[in-house]
Amino acid sequence: MDFNIFMNDVVTKARDEIRQAGYSELTTPEEVDEALNKEGTTLVMINSVCGCAGGIARPAAAHAIHYDKRPDQLVTVFAGQDREATNRAREYFEGYPPSSPSFALLKDGKIQTMVERHDIEGFEPMEVIGKLQRSFDEYCEEV
Repeated sequence: MDFNIFMNDVVTKARDEIRQAGYSELTTPEEVDEALNKEGTTLVMINSVCGCAGGIARPAAAHAIHYDKRPDQLVTVFAGQDREATNRAREYFEGYPPSSPSFALLKDGKIQTMVERHDIEGFEPMEVIGKLQRSFDEYCEEV
């Protein structure tokens, strides 16, 4: 099998999985600026093709939002694929190094907290869901 065909399939499935979970995909710097400057809370899932993204982060992203408190907006950028959009999103994560997969929670365009790769890799999806929901408790409104 051709490696590029294989990778395109993996990327397509990863994109589809997070969109089906209810996240809007941001593929340009302009889309990132528009989304991250909105009032309210925004959860950004920094997607990737690594095993901890597929086995832990995306499942956690899909299930964490079924909670009494949740962000107003759910968005995703794809590290390694939509580089310009990802780099722009990372400009909003002041004080945090690049990390993928990861989650950033913003309020009114300002970073509040992150769940970084070291908070994901080696953990079970339920543990990451708990980390996300604790941040929802602190920064989000009840829905």
